Amino acid sequence: MLRWCLHYGIHFLVPILVGLLFYKEYRWKAILILLAGISIDLDHLWADPLFDPNRCSINFHPLHTYWAIAIYFLMLIPQRTRIFGLALVIHIVADFTDCLLM
Repeated sequence: MLRWCLHYGIHFLVPILVGLLFYKEYRWKAILILLAGISIDLDHLWADPLFDPNRCSINFHPLHTYWAIAIYFLMLIPQRTRIFGLALVIHIVADFTDCLLM
């Protein structure tokens, strides 16, 4: 239960809190962008089985590889891509936390 709460709490509550606390000028747009970070889970469609609760997605799915994660962190540097990088890094943190609790 703790694993589930942390995993989905980071996926959904953290983006909302970050949007509310750090993007006050355009909080709702920021929240939607940050929540859209979950879209990298589309790479789960290529997995067999599609969903495995005991599989660590870090370095298993194409958009969860270490190379992709490095790009997400690099996206934090330019201001133009920072919010998108932040959305993806939050997603990776959620998945990494899930892996640690397996």
